[in-house]
Amino acid sequence: MRKFTILWLAYLISAIGTRMADFAITLWVWEQTGSATALTLWGFFYQLPRLFTSLFAGILVDRTSRKYLMILSEAVAATTTLAMLGLHLTGQLAIWHLYVAFCLNGGFEKFSQLAYRASLTLLVKPEQYVRANSMDTAIGYASSIVAPAIAGLLYPIIGLGGIWPINLATFAVVITVIALLKIPQPPPEERPSAKAESREGMAAVWQEVTFGYRYLLNHRGLRALLLVTTLFHATLRLTDLIYDPMILARTDGSSEALAAVSSIAGIGGVTSAVLISVWGGPKQRVSGMLTGFMSAGLAKIVFGLGQSLRVWLPSQFFSSMSFPLILGSEMALWTLATPAAVQGRVFAAHFLTYELATTPIALIAGPLSDRVFEPAMQSSGLLPTIFGPIVGTGPGAGMGLLFMLSAVFCFLVGVLSWRLPALRELEKTDRQQPVAHSPHSC
Repeated sequence: MRKFTILWLAYLISAIGTRMADFAITLWVWEQTGSATALTLWGFFYQLPRLFTSLFAGILVDRTSRKYLMILSEAVAATTTLAMLGLHLTGQLAIWHLYVAFCLNGGFEKFSQLAYRASLTLLVKPEQYVRANSMDTAIGYASSIVAPAIAGLLYPIIGLGGIWPINLATFAVVITVIALLKIPQPPPEERPSAKAESREGMAAVWQEVTFGYRYLLNHRGLRALLLVTTLFHATLRLTDLIYDPMILARTDGSSEALAAVSSIAGIGGVTSAVLISVWGGPKQRVSGMLTGFMSAGLAKIVFGLGQSLRVWLPSQFFSSMSFPLILGSEMALWTLATPAAVQGRVFAAHFLTYELATTPIALIAGPLSDRVFEPAMQSSGLLPTIFGPIVGTGPGAGMGLLFMLSAVFCFLVGVLSWRLPALRELEKTDRQQPVAHSPHSC
């Protein structure tokens, strides 16, 4: 766990810097537009290139240096940040510049994400997978504790021009750590054969691109896992996209309120991640994942109904408590059921399915909020009559209703998935034993 812990700490530092920048960008875009669409398009342009890179990222992860892929991704993110800083300091920064940067970062981050995920298998022992994955989920939550608070305090003083250099410094830290660490690679005998390497033509390329999906189609348990997790996370993505604009709309653009909710989310997530890391996670990982689905859904239903910090803070805390359990159990299931040498391509198929499901959501979430639910909840129609007493009718009420309905679906996914016997097969899957201490490192 030592190498993994060092790498984890480096990514935590980088995540804090990135989260500070993202928080500041959210405030800047809201000040410029006051539009949920402008904020949710950020997510769309971030995800769009991942549809294409996911097709080939898994092949590269299984065949090339995972260490260099992680460095490349961080270097691209640092370069785009430096470019945005230059545009901002010269007074030329426009929202479309940010969309271009998100597009580049999203595409290259896919390589880093898959390389990091596949490397975890060789950095820790199988019995530590849930613990390591729970620690991994804590990165986002830990950064959410301090980053919004710091960014909310500094933004009125130094603005984007002062926060982006902090982000650049954190990129330097993670790139340095990755460069100095030895990241294990699968042994040559576990990689694609020389015969496979020598094949030429589009047929061979297509075989490689579709390998992950063919593997999933032949694995009944993983097919069920893919279906259930895609339904849950795609719906969850809708709540994530309207989260910031809903809070800002209901608090008259209060950066303090947004920072408070973001920080309590971090506290809940870190608390849960620490508990699971100490505990080691549930032995019945499917049960742990589905329990997390239901608890997160219930907490988010309450959050959507809320109109103030008095409701948002406790419901967000309990919602965030669920996700280290969900993600730790889910990724442990994927990792244990997939051989180390093919995880890049199989995980790529998994993540590509997620991107295919969520990219349209990122495109429609803003217009659905701004042009459908918000006007409807501020009219004299049927929706305000039914839901007005519980979600209100002022600014942000339409997004609150959309948030609540999405959370209900997340809860139902958890309830109904208990009846899928194919999921239970994953608990009986023979444990794949990846090479934890490969001598082939870069």
